[in-house]
Amino acid sequence: MAFDEEGQATSVERRVAICERACRLLTEKAGLDWPDIIFDPNVLAVATGMEEHNDYALTFIEAIRAIKERFPRIKTSGGISNLSFAFRGNEPVRRAMHASFLYHAIRAGLDMGIVNAGQLALYEEIPPDLLERVEDVLFNRRPDATERLVQFAETVEGQEQLAAQEEVWRSGTVEERLKYALINGKIEHLEADLQEALAVYPTPLSLIEGPLMAGMNVVGELFGAGKMFLPQVVKTARVMKTAVAYLEPLMEKGQQGQGGRGKIVMATVKGDVHDIGKNIVGVVLRCNNYEVIDLGVMVPAEKILATARAEGADLIGLSGLITPSLEEMVHVAREMERQGFTIPLLIGGATTSRKHTAVKIAPAYHHPTLHVLDASRAPATVGSLLSPQAKAELVEANQQEQERLREAFLGGREEKPLLSCADARAAAPALVWNAAAVARPDFLGVRHLADFPLAELVPYIDWSPFFHVWELRGAYPRILDDPVVGEEAKKLYADARAMLDQLIAEQWLGAEAVYGFFPARRVGDDIAVYLDPARQQERLRFHTLRQQAQKREGGYLALADFVAGAEGGLEDYVGGFAVTAGIGIEAHVARFERAHDDYHAILLKALADRLAEAFAECLHERARRQWYSPDEALPPGELIRERYRGIRPAPGYPACPDHTEKRLLFDLLEVEARTAIRLTESFAMHPAASVSGLYFGHPQARYFAVGRLGRDQVEDYAARKGWSLAEAERWLGPNLGYVPAG
Repeated sequence: MAFDEEGQATSVERRVAICERACRLLTEKAGLDWPDIIFDPNVLAVATGMEEHNDYALTFIEAIRAIKERFPRIKTSGGISNLSFAFRGNEPVRRAMHASFLYHAIRAGLDMGIVNAGQLALYEEIPPDLLERVEDVLFNRRPDATERLVQFAETVEGQEQLAAQEEVWRSGTVEERLKYALINGKIEHLEADLQEALAVYPTPLSLIEGPLMAGMNVVGELFGAGKMFLPQVVKTARVMKTAVAYLEPLMEKGQQGQGGRGKIVMATVKGDVHDIGKNIVGVVLRCNNYEVIDLGVMVPAEKILATARAEGADLIGLSGLITPSLEEMVHVAREMERQGFTIPLLIGGATTSRKHTAVKIAPAYHHPTLHVLDASRAPATVGSLLSPQAKAELVEANQQEQERLREAFLGGREEKPLLSCADARAAAPALVWNAAAVARPDFLGVRHLADFPLAELVPYIDWSPFFHVWELRGAYPRILDDPVVGEEAKKLYADARAMLDQLIAEQWLGAEAVYGFFPARRVGDDIAVYLDPARQQERLRFHTLRQQAQKREGGYLALADFVAGAEGGLEDYVGGFAVTAGIGIEAHVARFERAHDDYHAILLKALADRLAEAFAECLHERARRQWYSPDEALPPGELIRERYRGIRPAPGYPACPDHTEKRLLFDLLEVEARTAIRLTESFAMHPAASVSGLYFGHPQARYFAVGRLGRDQVEDYAARKGWSLAEAERWLGPNLGYVPAG
C-alpha cells in the first residue's frame, strides 16, 4: 500500500516514490523477486464534495502508468469499491463507476483489482448519459462534474435505463439476442432464438461459425480487456455448449467446423486427481473460441502425447495440485523432447510456479514452455502462441525471464546458506515435558465411521475458501456484507446452500472416516509407532524433516519434537485419520456436464471439498475429547480459527512435505481396507474430496513450514527411509536448498 511515515499518498509523485522505496527494500533487504511484489497505490473516493478529492481517480490511473513504466515486472492492484463510497446504496451508479474506472486503469497497466465481478456492468452497455457523467468525475473534466452525477443519481432514470436493458433485449435482431444471451449467460430463450436463426442461416454450422462464434469472440475480448470476469464467463460457457448441443444433431453427417482458433489438449497428470482449476481454464479457453480436449485426471504421459498427435493439437496444457505432479510434468516434458514435439507446453496448477517451470521443466523441453498463473491469463497466452506475429516476441520474453529465474535460483542458494543438519538439531525447541503434556487416549487402535451424516458436518464448514474458488476474496460471514463483493457472495452462497440442502436430502455424496491412537515415541527426528502400550514391538516409523533456514531466533522445528522421547520416562501417543466426503460425486458431476452446466459441476466439487475439510475438523474435535481435551466446548467459529490444543498436519504439506509418508499412515489405519479412499501412485487421495493427517497433542504443537533443506539432511533422510539420494531428491524436490547432481 502507498503509505509511509507521512501518511497516505494521493499524488502521482508520492505514489511512485513510495513504490520505488518499497521495491528497493523488498528486493535488496528482504530478498523478494520483482514479480512477487504487488503494489497498491490507493484507490480513493471521488465525488465526495471535497475539492481535494477530485483528482483521486485520475492520479491513481496516472500513477499506475508511471509505476508500470518504471517497474514493468511488478504487479499492481487496487480496492475498486473505495472509488464509489460516496454513492453507497445506488448500485447502478457504482457499477458504472467501477466498470469505467477498470476499463481505463487496466489500459494504464493495472494487473488486478478487488471488485464484485458478478455486479460489474459491461463498459459498452453503460447508458451514454450515465457514462459521460461518470467519466467527467473520474477524469475531473469539469468543475460541476460531481454535482451533475449526484443529480443523476438522485433520479430513478439511471436505474430505469439499466433495468430496461433486461426488457428490451428481446426486441433486437436474432443475432443481437444470441450475442446478449451469450454475454449475459441467459439460456431461457435460447432454443427459440436458435430455431428462428435456422430459418435465416443456410446450415446449423453456419449459425455456429457466424453469430455464435461472433458472440463468443466478444466474450473473449471483454474478458481479456478486464470488462468481464470469471463468474460471468463460467455462466456464458453453458449458453454456448447448450447451443452447440442443440445444433449438432441437425448437422449433416460429416459436416465439421474449422476447429475454432486452435486446439489444446489438457490433462491433470498421472497420479493426481484434482481438476477444479483445470476445468475453469478449459471453460475460459472455450469461451475464447479454442477447442479444448480435456483428458481428465490421472492421465499418463503416453496418453497425453498420443492424443496430441492424433488430434493435431496446437498446444498441450498440464495441471496438478500435489507436489509429485511437478516431477511428472518434468517427465512429460522429457517425453515431448524425446518424441520430437515442437508445440508449446503450458504448465498450471496450485503447486506450480514460474520458478519451478523455469528451473525444472523448461530445461527438459527445448521448445516454448510457459507457466500460466490463472484462468484470466490463459487466453492471452494461448492467443499469442498461436499468432505468427506475437509468438516470437512472447517466446523471447519467456526465455529471458526463465533464464533470469534460473540464475536467481542458483545465486539465491549460494547467497543464503542453511544451517547444517547437526546444528539445526542442536537448536531444536526446548518444549515443556511433564504429565500435563501427555495423556492416554480413551482407546488404542483404529475406529471406522461409515455413512457419516453430512448434515452433522455443515456447522463445521469454513466457507471462506469456498468463495476463493470463485475469486471472491474475503472472510465469511463478513464477505456477505462486503460493499464490493457482498451481493455476488450472497447469490453464490444461496446457490451453494440450496445445493447443499439438496445433496444432503437426496444423499448425493457418501462420507466415511477412519481414525485411531497409538503408543509412540520420538527417536531422533523419527516417530516410532508401537503395537503395544509397553512400546516393545515397533509397528512403523514416520520420518520428519527439520527446518534449516537460518532464523534470528532458534527453535528449528520438526514434527518429531511434539512427541516425547524415551529419556523423559513419559508415555506418549500419536493419532492419525483419513476422511472423505466425495463418495459418489462422479455420477453427479457427469450429470451436470452432460447438461453443459459447468457452474453447478464446479459448485458441487467445491462443496465436496468443503465437506471433507469440515469432516476433518469435526473428527479432530472428537479425537481431542477422546484423548487430551475431554471437556473442550468451543463454538464452530473458534474451531475454524483453530483455537484448540493440538494440530493435524498432513503429509505433503509444509510441515511434512514428503507425500510418501501418506503410505505409512494409510497402512497404520488400514484406510484402503476399511474405506473407499485410495492412494494413487503419486500419493494423491481418491476421491479428491478427502483429507488425511496425523494428530499431535502437545500443548506447544503448532503448524510450521519445513522450508529449504540442505544436502546433508536429505542424505540423512534418504538413509532413514532406505532410499537412494536420487529418490529422496525426487520426492523432496520443491524443498531442496541446492541443485542436485545431474
